[in-house]
Amino acid sequence: MADHVEEHEKHESAAESLIDKITDKFHGDNSSSSSDSDDEKDIKVTTAAVKAKICRLFGREKPVHKVLGGGKPADILLWRDKKISAGVLGAATAVWVLFELLEYHLLTLVCHILILAVGVLFLWSNASTFINKSPPQIPEVILPKDIFVGVVSAFRVEFNRAFAILRDISSGKDLKKFLTVIAGLWVLSILGNCWNFLTLLYICFVLLHTVPVLYEAYEDQVDAFAEKARAEIKKQYAVFNVKVLSKIPKGPLKTMKLA
Repeated sequence: MADHVEEHEKHESAAESLIDKITDKFHGDNSSSSSDSDDEKDIKVTTAAVKAKICRLFGREKPVHKVLGGGKPADILLWRDKKISAGVLGAATAVWVLFELLEYHLLTLVCHILILAVGVLFLWSNASTFINKSPPQIPEVILPKDIFVGVVSAFRVEFNRAFAILRDISSGKDLKKFLTVIAGLWVLSILGNCWNFLTLLYICFVLLHTVPVLYEAYEDQVDAFAEKARAEIKKQYAVFNVKVLSKIPKGPLKTMKLA
């Protein structure tokens, strides 16, 4: 009887020790998990603070997708749907190869496509009675007026904005903007002298399909580098302003205004 009591006490003590170990383990896991969660929160807060301190490129405050206009065009440029983006880029590459490498002309290509399409449809319509098949259902194509009006209106707004910017720059109010535009036009003239218009257009198209998606992937590093470059450019411009621009004599009209 005494032996049974001792064995029962041993079993109880073993069970209690096992429960104590499980409880200690559980509390330890909770403390470690809580400490891990606290560390993760600190890391997220620190990352958010660092990102807030980084000045975004061109002073943007919206995501890249919103800057590109959002919707389907932005999805294509940012490769949200890889099949569509690859198809658009492949079609542009095929057009560039046709007109630039194979030296195909636009009018010739359009005429050949129309000859092929009209010839196939004509033969199919006449041969359908001999091969016991229904003739092709040629759809009636009517281009909607709203689309053309919308496209023309969008171009009109952009052209008016460009003319307003050019007028503002030519008025002599902002020397920095004037020098920037002159340098940009000079670079474009050099590029236009190296490549023809179609090749230059294709290069811009490829850049539109590669630069935004790469920038979105590495925007923190690019923005930090751009901020350093902008500070250096500002410093060099200040030196150039003191040594050169400030020594340029002002016109009599401006002197009269200042007086």
